[in-house]
Amino acid sequence: MKEYSELLKKVSEASSHGYITTHRSGPTGIGKTLEDLLGIPENNIPSPDGSMIELKSARKNSKSMLTLFTKAPLPSRANSVLLEQFGYPSRKRDNTKELHTTVNAVDYNTIKGKRGFKIGIGKDRIELVSSRSSPNVLTADNGSKPEVMGFWDRTTLSDSFQTKLPRLLYVKANSRGKGAEEEFWFNEAWLLSGFDFDNFVGLLKSADILIDIRIGQYPDGRPHDHGTGFRVMPAKLDLCFSTRDRVL
Repeated sequence: MKEYSELLKKVSEASSHGYITTHRSGPTGIGKTLEDLLGIPENNIPSPDGSMIELKSARKNSKSMLTLFTKAPLPSRANSVLLEQFGYPSRKRDNTKELHTTVNAVDYNTIKGKRGFKIGIGKDRIELVSSRSSPNVLTADNGSKPEVMGFWDRTTLSDSFQTKLPRLLYVKANSRGKGAEEEFWFNEAWLLSGFDFDNFVGLLKSADILIDIRIGQYPDGRPHDHGTGFRVMPAKLDLCFSTRDRVL
């Protein structure tokens, strides 16, 4: 495994060469090319203090979002509420429901032609808010207002984020061409750590972070979370971190 300082030097050397032809065609080509240039067989590297740093790379012009982490909403019955209210017949198993949808904080989504739910910003938490007005079943509030069907508090988000991305060397590249002819210019790199809740909320508000809901159902009626994922636009990933040091 290469030393961290040597890897930074190799990142700088790769940048100085300008555009480099991909070592593999397709979406994973950028990661394969960078790993080959750095001479590492895996996507994590040792830092100067001995801890591990994950390596990620992204095309600056990519519209394909990166998954930050997966975490089912709280409380434990939230998925049951979502499935009951917005689920539709499963395509894989008779007499069961599923719910596959993407939600943002800008507007309510549409599920099978009907208005669904959106991301709401609460105090020290984010919420999944129904378009329907009804008593809020997840709080003591008995007034009539949009129903909060699930949430993630600040601590849950921070723990999930830092478990998945404790420290990250994030290398960005300009890209041109397609397939086996695609080329990358690795010209920006950041050493990232910590979780910035305020920035995270800001990226939700601007729809640079979305939430993918993926819920199935067991034959006995219990919900099955297939991975509720928080995804971010590649160009905005560094803003999720509280400590951001540009190293290239």
